[in-house]
Order: sequence, then C-alpha cells, then structure tokens
Amino acid sequence: MERLGSDELAEVLKRVSDLQDRKACSEVCRQWARVEGSIRSSLRLLKPESLPHLLQRFPNLTTLKIGTTISDSNLAVAADICPNLHTLNLNFHRSRFLDVFEDITDDITDDGLCSILFACKELINFSMRRRKRIGGVGITALVSHAKNLVFLDLSRCSGVSDKALEAMGSLSFLTALYLCGCYLITDHGLTFLAHGSSSKTLRILDVSECDRITDYGISSLQHMSYLQELKLAECGPKVTDCGGACIAAMPGLRKLDLSWLINLSDSSLIAVAQNCQNLVEIRLIGCEQITGNGIRSFSGHQSLKDLVLASCYNVSIDDIVHVVLGCLSLSHLRLDKALRCWMPSSTQEQLSKLCKISWI
Repeated sequence: MERLGSDELAEVLKRVSDLQDRKACSEVCRQWARVEGSIRSSLRLLKPESLPHLLQRFPNLTTLKIGTTISDSNLAVAADICPNLHTLNLNFHRSRFLDVFEDITDDITDDGLCSILFACKELINFSMRRRKRIGGVGITALVSHAKNLVFLDLSRCSGVSDKALEAMGSLSFLTALYLCGCYLITDHGLTFLAHGSSSKTLRILDVSECDRITDYGISSLQHMSYLQELKLAECGPKVTDCGGACIAAMPGLRKLDLSWLINLSDSSLIAVAQNCQNLVEIRLIGCEQITGNGIRSFSGHQSLKDLVLASCYNVSIDDIVHVVLGCLSLSHLRLDKALRCWMPSSTQEQLSKLCKISWI
C-alpha cells in the first residue's frame, strides 16, 4: 500500500462510503490523512475554535455545518480556505443543558457573514437559524451576493424585516424559504415577496409565528402560483376566514399548516377541501373554531394522506371516524393523546386497520 501514489489512493478512498471507515483510513498515516481530507466534500464542525488548523486538511469542501457559536474571525478563515462551498449550515443548536439566556456575545455578526459571502460565490443552500446577532446589513448582503440561492433558512433571526423580504423577492432561483419566528415581518414584506421574481420559483414558504401578518398579507400569496407547501402556524388572530378563502384559492398546495389560527372556522376548511385537490397533508392543531362539519368536508378527498388534529375540542370521535371511512387516501392520522382514553378500543382498532394512528 505504501507504493500507492496520492491519485491512486484518492480513487481507493472515494469508494469508502462509511464515515467511520473513512475516519479510520485517515488515521493510518499522514499521507492517508492528507489524501482523505483532499477528497472530503462535507464536514460537520463540532469545535469551531479548532477551525483554522483543521480546515487546512479539507480545501475542497462543498458542504460545511457549524452548529455552535463561532466568531467572525474563524468564519473569515473558513471563507478563505473553502471558497467553493455550495451548502453552508450555520443553524445554531443550543445545548439543552445550558440556560435559555446562554451567552452568545462571541457569536457571528454581520461582519462575519459578509466575509464568507464575499468569498463563497457559489452558495445555493444557506441556513442560519437562531443567529441572534445577524442584522439587516448581513441579510441584505446575503441576498445581494448569493444570487443563486435555492434554499434559505433564516428562522428566528430577529434582524429579518420587510426590507429583507423585498430583497429576497429578487432571487430568481429560490425554491424554499423558512422565516419561522421572524417577528418583524408584516403584510408589506409578504407583498414584496409575492410580487418579486422569487414568486415564480418558490415551492415552500414558512412564516410560522410571524404574528404581525393579517388577511391582507395572506391574500398576496395567491400570486405565488407554484407554491406547494405553506406554513402559517401561530400567525396570530388577524388571520381569519377572509385569509382562509385566499389560501383555498391556491390549488397547487400539497402541504398546509394552519395550527393555532384561532379565528379560522369551518368555512375556511370546507373551501380548502373543495379547492385544494392536490393536498396531501394538513395540520390543524389548536384551531378552536373548527368543528366536525369542517373536518367532514375531507370525506371523499382524493389526495389527503396525513391529517393532524389536536386541541380541536369541537371535533368528535364520530367526526374522525367519518373522515377516515370516507377519505380512502388517508394513511396517517395524528390525534390528541387526551382523546385516546375517550375513544373506545373497538373504534381504535377499526381505524388502525385503515390508517396509521399517532397520539401527540
């Protein structure tokens, strides 16, 4: 084996798919470590403080994941060493053992984000959940420099505003946009997004917990004619049946999350069931005004596979049975676990023969 040149060794190591085996190979000797690193395309970094030294082994990375705090200087080093990144995942994962008010004063800021955007021109997938120190400058730079973005996740980034959405609307290849918990977003931001270039490419939009949105903003989403997945959970009391009617006017929807929209009633659900014939999943957790009449409207639906019902206190066991018996496409039913003790075992057995039941 010691006679193998670097090129031949690289061809051998490329055929080792198991990550643990690849790691074992890299520990054989210095040559094997260097060659294995040179052909590595993906890396998850657990200790960002070791980044400057560690990344020297991996100059050809196209995917980099960092889930802990990282300083601007270390991120700048990553940008210099790995300019060919296609996927950058900076989603912050707070340890469950740490306090909710964990100190992140040394975390990435707009300066660090800008440094990697200036260097990495080929980014197509970018995630940055829970990075609290990123502001409008960094987000504007992101949209300005990463023109080829296909996937963008900025959930719980407090700097995302309507102005940022206006910039995102100019992206011509964006198919998935996640903005959960970006509380500065209003109807104006959704309108900018719905009338921009991205409205013709977006397939997935998540604006859950953006509670400044009203029916007016929801109505603008009808311009997104290719949208297939829409998440509106916890968007607040200003989303009513007027917004529900606009949602129902989007026949291409396949997945829909309306959880905790307390002012949606049966009329919205009936309209969705009638008009959204491609729907395969709908989540209705905490929709207090929905009754059995709304749920029964999905009896006979040809595509629905996954129905999520929890904290819907005006829906009876008989209503649930009616839907399961009438909707032959239904394969997964998720119910409130509190309902389990009230549902006769014979009924549970009957339903379980027709679809999978999960208690949540």
